[in-house]
Amino acid sequence: MGSALVTGFLETGLVQPGDLFVSDPDGGALAALGQKHPINTGTDNKEAVRFADVVILAVKPAVVKPVLKEVAPFITTEHLIVSIAAGVSLSVLEESVPAEVPVVRVMPNIPALIGEGMAAIALGKNAGASERKTVETLFAAVGKVVTLSEKDLDAATGLSGCGPAFLAIILEALADGGVKMGLSRQLAMELAAQTMIGTARMIQVTGEHPAVLKDRVCSPGGSTICGVHVLEEGGLRGILMGAVEAAVKRSGKLCK
Repeated sequence: MGSALVTGFLETGLVQPGDLFVSDPDGGALAALGQKHPINTGTDNKEAVRFADVVILAVKPAVVKPVLKEVAPFITTEHLIVSIAAGVSLSVLEESVPAEVPVVRVMPNIPALIGEGMAAIALGKNAGASERKTVETLFAAVGKVVTLSEKDLDAATGLSGCGPAFLAIILEALADGGVKMGLSRQLAMELAAQTMIGTARMIQVTGEHPAVLKDRVCSPGGSTICGVHVLEEGGLRGILMGAVEAAVKRSGKLCK
């Protein structure tokens, strides 16, 4: 995700390569990123914090506290701390940095890699309008952004953060269905992917409820309603709702 953000920031012209410093203990990952973009890189987190005004913690939840403990002596109220670690609360983040330092939690998702991400933002107690604008601008470079209260952030994580995996399974299953009925794998995948993209965009553009689109396609006695019947018998709706619920519950436990 860190690499996706770097690419988005640079390709949109939001920042210049010299404005970025990426720190990672994996020298191989740094070398690969440095070959792609002429940015500043290093393995010392303290050096990165001394360089930057905005510090983005693109690490696993279990690593957040150790990283912040390492760099806390170098963080000032001039910094903005942004965490994209799932399940790590604002209170945990704020307790790990000096008093009055603004902190923001963000839950992006993997389509940010192609500029089609969905990011949910929650502001800490010391983050105001200026910090909100900064973070919204940064993450708008790789997709869409919504700002919400922290109590809703785990739900957003389970839906948009984990949702790409759920949708990928559905897309793969649709393509498998096409293959079963005689289509080539390549053609089935192309048909399934574009159908998913087009349906999502149609709902976005028209603002219609998905049920309206479903009813429009389901002609009386037709093939679509027969397929929908199979989905309903299999409990697809309940399974997907349960998947989101399980992901949300897990997200809330990641840093506990």
